[in-house]
Amino acid sequence: MRNLRNIHYDAWQPPADDFHGEPLSSCCWDPAKDELLCTFGPSERDGYIRLVRVSEHVTDPATAGAARPKVEHHQVASWEALSPNPDLPVDRVVSLHHFSDTLTTVLVLEGGDIVIVREYDNPQDGVHIEIMGSIDEGITAAGWSPDEELLAIATKAQTVVFMSRSFEGIADAAMTPEDLQLSKQVSVGWGKKETQFQGKGAKALRDPTIPEKVDQGVLSSQDDSRVTISWRGDGAYVAINSIEPGIRRVIRVYSREGVLDSVSEAVDGMEGALSWRPAGNLIASIQRKGESVDVIFFERNGLRHGEFSLRVPGRRDLSADQIGLEWNSDSTVLSVTLDDRVQFWTMGNYHWYLKQEILLKEKPRGSRWHPEKPLRFTVIVPSHALLAEYAFAISRGSLLPPNDHGAVAVIDGQTLKITPFRTANVPPPMAMYEIEVKSSIVDVAFSPDHAYMAVLHQTGFDLYQWHTKAQRSLRPSYQASVEFDGASADVAPLSIASQNDGSVAVLGYENQPELYVYPFQPDSKQFLPAVREAARFIFGFASHQSEAGSYIVTQDTHRRYQKLQSCESTGSALMYQVPVQLPWFTPVGLEAGQGRLGVVGLSRNGHLYANQRQLVKNCTSYLVTEDHIIFTTTNHLLKFIHRTEEVNDLEVPADDPEKDERCRSIERGARLVTAVPTNMSLILQMPRGNLETIYPRAMVVAGIRQLIEEKNYARAFSYCRTQRVDMNILYDHKPQQFLDNVSLFLEQLSDCTYVDLFLSSLREEDVTQTMYVNTKPSKNEANLFQSMSDVPVASSSDTSKVNTICGAVLESLQSRKTADHETLQNIITANVCKNPPALEDGLLVVAKLMQEDEQLAERAVEHICFLADVNTLYDEALGLYNLDLALLVAQQSQRDPREYLPFVQSLHQLPELRRKFATDDHLGRYTKALAHLQTLNAHQEAQDYTVKHTLYAEALKLYRYDAPNLTVITRLYAEFLESRSRYREAGLTYESLQDYAGATRSYRAAGAACWREALFTASLQQPALAPEALADLATALADALYEAKDYAAAATVQLDHLSSLETAVRYLCKGYQFADALRLSILHKRPDLLESTIDPGLADALGSSTEFLADCKAQLRAQVPRILELRRKAAEDPLAFYEGERSGALADLPDDVSVAASSRVSTSASLFTRYTGKAGSVGTAGTGISRATSKNRKREEKKRARGRKGTVYEEEYLVNSVRRLVERVEATKAELERLVFGLVRRAMFERARSVEALMAEVLDGCRKAVGEVFPAAAQEAAAANDSAVPEGEGHGDGEDWRPVGADAVLAANLEQKWRTQAPPAVTAMERLSLLGS
Repeated sequence: MRNLRNIHYDAWQPPADDFHGEPLSSCCWDPAKDELLCTFGPSERDGYIRLVRVSEHVTDPATAGAARPKVEHHQVASWEALSPNPDLPVDRVVSLHHFSDTLTTVLVLEGGDIVIVREYDNPQDGVHIEIMGSIDEGITAAGWSPDEELLAIATKAQTVVFMSRSFEGIADAAMTPEDLQLSKQVSVGWGKKETQFQGKGAKALRDPTIPEKVDQGVLSSQDDSRVTISWRGDGAYVAINSIEPGIRRVIRVYSREGVLDSVSEAVDGMEGALSWRPAGNLIASIQRKGESVDVIFFERNGLRHGEFSLRVPGRRDLSADQIGLEWNSDSTVLSVTLDDRVQFWTMGNYHWYLKQEILLKEKPRGSRWHPEKPLRFTVIVPSHALLAEYAFAISRGSLLPPNDHGAVAVIDGQTLKITPFRTANVPPPMAMYEIEVKSSIVDVAFSPDHAYMAVLHQTGFDLYQWHTKAQRSLRPSYQASVEFDGASADVAPLSIASQNDGSVAVLGYENQPELYVYPFQPDSKQFLPAVREAARFIFGFASHQSEAGSYIVTQDTHRRYQKLQSCESTGSALMYQVPVQLPWFTPVGLEAGQGRLGVVGLSRNGHLYANQRQLVKNCTSYLVTEDHIIFTTTNHLLKFIHRTEEVNDLEVPADDPEKDERCRSIERGARLVTAVPTNMSLILQMPRGNLETIYPRAMVVAGIRQLIEEKNYARAFSYCRTQRVDMNILYDHKPQQFLDNVSLFLEQLSDCTYVDLFLSSLREEDVTQTMYVNTKPSKNEANLFQSMSDVPVASSSDTSKVNTICGAVLESLQSRKTADHETLQNIITANVCKNPPALEDGLLVVAKLMQEDEQLAERAVEHICFLADVNTLYDEALGLYNLDLALLVAQQSQRDPREYLPFVQSLHQLPELRRKFATDDHLGRYTKALAHLQTLNAHQEAQDYTVKHTLYAEALKLYRYDAPNLTVITRLYAEFLESRSRYREAGLTYESLQDYAGATRSYRAAGAACWREALFTASLQQPALAPEALADLATALADALYEAKDYAAAATVQLDHLSSLETAVRYLCKGYQFADALRLSILHKRPDLLESTIDPGLADALGSSTEFLADCKAQLRAQVPRILELRRKAAEDPLAFYEGERSGALADLPDDVSVAASSRVSTSASLFTRYTGKAGSVGTAGTGISRATSKNRKREEKKRARGRKGTVYEEEYLVNSVRRLVERVEATKAELERLVFGLVRRAMFERARSVEALMAEVLDGCRKAVGEVFPAAAQEAAAANDSAVPEGEGHGDGEDWRPVGADAVLAANLEQKWRTQAPPAVTAMERLSLLGS
């Protein structure tokens, strides 16, 4: 679909005085300096060869006035080159090649001389000319390999010589008739006419493997007997086209070592043109067949591989033309040189297109493609040299709706193939419309509003008008044309642009670039005389449409963009200047607010620019639509950039096609052809030439958003449906707008099935925050706040988005005056689609219909049964107590009537309340069934039903005001609670019934926590309990409290209920409550207890506390140094620490510790593979399939819990042990403070000082242990929180490995979560100043 568009054209005509009127004879490129080297002569009149360097440079118009891009030349060297062969009157340059690295030019002459001309960096040093060697027999052809290391020479003695760059002979071979026996090609006829199906009769008559005619290699009558050489692109093989005397013309293929590889099959009429495609798959040559001339192709093995016929406008006779072929450096263009023109052919989808022609007034002497710039070309004729550069460009129509017809024009000689992709997707080389013009087409352009199409050809241009009918593009109609005659006959047309009013601008070349602007009069369909201006610096131009109209934007050689003001006045206004030249550029209104135009363009090296800003560096093609800048990359990705008013606000998406809708993977090598924003589609062309239409998610979603904002819900729904976009976006994008326009939404959808589809697709998820996040930045803060205001504020959990939409739809549907079948169907759907489904409301609609229209009710039942489970609907219908509706629903199910008819019949026979009870009992609605029993006054049955289905709470609520039945149910509930071991609640229930014996029993069973309630209810029993029984109860409770270590409560029971002061004081001392013990002794006038009970209690507490603190000191001294030792070993030798020490015999063996798998397969896991389990690791744990069982895990957990010395779990065990010790010391600090206070009160000062000092020592040891064992625990915890990766992020490969079994225990230990826990707190002990501490 791409055309060749000229981006540079110039001509150099050598002064006749400088070169004595000698014609140009050969040329080559100097790629380093991008200059052309030409030779003049030798001739019979002058035997000198002159080597001339031609260079182009751009002068600044600000300093050079009316200067233009100039072509300058200077003579490098000249020398006399007389023919060394008397049979050759005048020598001839066979090959001209320049080595940029050594500034050396090599000339191979027909007489046999090989001459080098070496230039120097300093021009004042002159040049060095030397004949490096000579071949006496003479040379017919020569060619350097692409790597410039080998020179292949064909001599007049039918030999081939291979030389190195230093001109040393490498190999030589004779071209003999025996060479033709090397390859015995066998063609099976693939793709030939002979192998195609021609009917049963034709197949029976002849053998399809035998061709109708076998070529004998007959020479063409126009064969000039020349020899040509062409290398393959990689320099591995070289092809030589020559005539084998008396036999035929043959193409020999030699290897780089000079070994003959193959020869071509015989072809009648084959001539001497030869060019091997640099890609290596085709060798091109020429075949004359009567009046036609074909370009034929060979494979390396010599077999034919296709052809195409040359086409010349006017069907000019090519019989006398000397034809030359040459591929460009990237194998995309084949140049065919004729006597009066040069044609450029390209191939796409197995069709050969004639893309360009350069008309010549003289017979060409040579043409060369630039070796590094694939589309830079030169051709020389005797009087001048033409220098041109082209770019592949797609001639497409407008991309702005509603004029985005997707029109693309493809040039093929005199035929213009036009396809409007919005109307039809016609694959190339076919087209929807074909237009024939008078001569070869040069360029084609569409007006910005797509109203006109201008076609530029060699002899003029034609203007066509674009027509549409019902959004379908019709064949363009001819309007007017202009012929280049008279003063403009010698103008070389280069490019064209069209404007909205039909005016046409043509860029041509006549001694210098000229710009011709032709105003158009639509009424008379004629062009006015052209306004002509010297376009000295124009590099390219394009049309652009703005609010003020359309105008032409030009790009000059200084990378500046200017706007032509009008057709009558070609004065220009400067707009922008970009860093590099942009062969492809599109004017866009990026800064329309400032009245300045922006430009998006692509450089030769794939850099995409927006004004001066570089967007990406790996772009291969791009498009600019109203909303996006779309481009493809070398990473085979299609990306979208949202257009903004400011260039700096353009956001380039990352290479993340899985998460970002603005990025999408495409086929390798695919390029953009055009876009149809109205259809939300893109057309891509694959490298082979076939087309693919895609609907990118970014374009589709952006289009749907725009349609929603325009309240065009019908079309938005259609695109959601066809492009499989979640329909929740219809509400989520503009929630309040949707709710305000529900009636409009239903009216636009019109079809009830569409409404059902929308309702059934609803989900609670907000797709604009998950699936379709709007990546387009807001224009300004106001727009941002405006967009945020439309988003509903997060409401309470009982508010449902689905229910909100369904409610709004129901409200709109129910407000209609008439309710037809479609409306009722939507009402049912809206009820069923609620969350949870409102099946009851839907069935009520059906029940109402059953009374009005039974046939309509049956259809409604079919619909609701389609939406919901029929068994659930049957139960819901029964729950409505509508047996007729239940039967109607049951008939839609797959149930056997014998399953439900007897039950329904039995219900019919029951009274209404009993029928409702039976129905609810059948459906498991036990609460409703119990209510029916209460209404029936079946109290005993209700009590049994309550016990059967555990409905005590419901029964208590129903019988709240029925005291007799309430008492019975309450007692049943108390017995139930007691049976379920809920003794505390059972006691409370018995107590509410004033059943104090049952309450006492329940409270006693509840345990020591309810000792107060148990003693209270026991005291209220009637008849009262005996004092002995009450004392036994109190004793049992006191013992239980003592066992539970609730010494204060036990002391209270002993004192208040058992009157045992001595026991109470002893219990208080046991609980370190010395102050209360002292108080009670004095309160009850028992000072003797001070020495008999309290002092021994203090001594016992002192002994246990001292023993506890001594154990803590010993544990700290043993465990803290061991922890530090383990950490030191782990830091010094992790492998030995985690895997264990090796024995002496195995100490020198390799440990196979490597990120990659080792050469020795081991079943044991290494340090890195054992605990990772990633795919590709060595060992069973690395296979990704864990063989560990729960038994292994339990065993490993036991090892971890024991923390045996020498294992990897020892450190964790010791650290946790220290943590527990510190926490225990901190917990007993209050008791020790009370102990010290009690000792002082009893005048035991030394004991108080000793225990206080010991406690202080232990606290100091704990503080030091925390500092050493948990040195940076808090910092590590904070760092871990800061660097934590949210779930679903961080694993680039998408795999989330989770260890199981014993590996999970090991991984949990190695993750060191126990290390990052907060260290235990150690606070200071409050010491008594009375003790002097």
